[in-house]
Amino acid sequence: MKFIHTADWQLGKPFAGISDSLKRALVSRERIEAVRRIGAAAVREGASFVLVAGDLFDSLTPERATVSAACLAISSIPVPVVVIPGNHDHSGPGSIWAQQFFLAEQEKLAPNLVVLLEERPYELEDAVIFPCPLLRRSAVSDPSAWLRDPLVFNAFDDLRPRILMAHGSIGEFQSLDDDDRVAGISSSAIDLGRLDRDVFDYAALGDWHGTKQVGTKAWYAGTPEQDRFSRGEENLPGNILLVEASRGAVPKVEILQTARLGWETLHYTFSSDSDLELLSGRLDALFQKEHGRFLLHLVLEGSLGLDSSVMLEELLQALEARLLRLKLENRVRTAPGPMEIAALQGNATDPLSARVAGRLAGMAAGEGDEAILAALALRELHGLFIREGGR
Repeated sequence: MKFIHTADWQLGKPFAGISDSLKRALVSRERIEAVRRIGAAAVREGASFVLVAGDLFDSLTPERATVSAACLAISSIPVPVVVIPGNHDHSGPGSIWAQQFFLAEQEKLAPNLVVLLEERPYELEDAVIFPCPLLRRSAVSDPSAWLRDPLVFNAFDDLRPRILMAHGSIGEFQSLDDDDRVAGISSSAIDLGRLDRDVFDYAALGDWHGTKQVGTKAWYAGTPEQDRFSRGEENLPGNILLVEASRGAVPKVEILQTARLGWETLHYTFSSDSDLELLSGRLDALFQKEHGRFLLHLVLEGSLGLDSSVMLEELLQALEARLLRLKLENRVRTAPGPMEIAALQGNATDPLSARVAGRLAGMAAGEGDEAILAALALRELHGLFIREGGR
């Protein structure tokens, strides 16, 4: 028996770090399209059902357009889609799961969507699901505690695999992004060690946004579409898991990539002006003229001359326009060369600019903030000189 394990769709995530509204909409839309790719994978692989281990929505109050788009995408999956609430879309009073608009759209558009809001087994033809839904943002107790009662499992003596669904942190694995910290959202702690490992055949976990195995039978699926720049975590975002499970056996798990967007991080240090061309070539190789599906965290250091500094600004402006997002940390210092300073000081057509350039050059040769500002002013003056035909 095969099924798809996924989690942390977080549909409706605002992506506040993307300033352009059109680009924000494109990134948000790609998360909906990832749901359709999950459906295609389910058909291709012969999966009997799809499990979403929490955080289908990013909040308790997603926009109605997001709710409708989600239900339409889920309706394209020709097998049951079984969901538990996570910490972003937890159950309880006022939750999305109780809102009339969601219930109506679910009934009309996605009758294959099953939301498990209670701590009781749910039987499918090919498996028995043991859900651990979150009833509040951060559970005070372990949401899997109810499964410590052996009578829960003893009620089932057939050969259907038993699958646990939970959303929260296991040990050091806790998924928090900047938006979570601002909203005060934290993970619930799950202690699988207190469960008899023989009574269940697979633990489908959510909350950690990368694909990760945390036990012989326990995996985090991660988010199917990457949603943040990596902080060096040893995980693999942008996947779903194809699980083959049977009663009493170790499950077989295959990682299937579903992400289309690229969240790239690049650190680059300039040691000479010629490095600018090398950086440009490296970026071209990375994006392959598909800038519209990439977000880039770019960290620049080192120093460049006036001419190269102007060209770097032009390159950065182009990246800002082409990419879905450019998160820039520009620590490059402008260091004008002797020939560049001489050209500015020798500008016979504009004696005033020449005198200003000479004074700025002297200030830029010093240290501290004044020197940095003087170098930047020289760069602007040099750019004006170029635009007026002085190159």
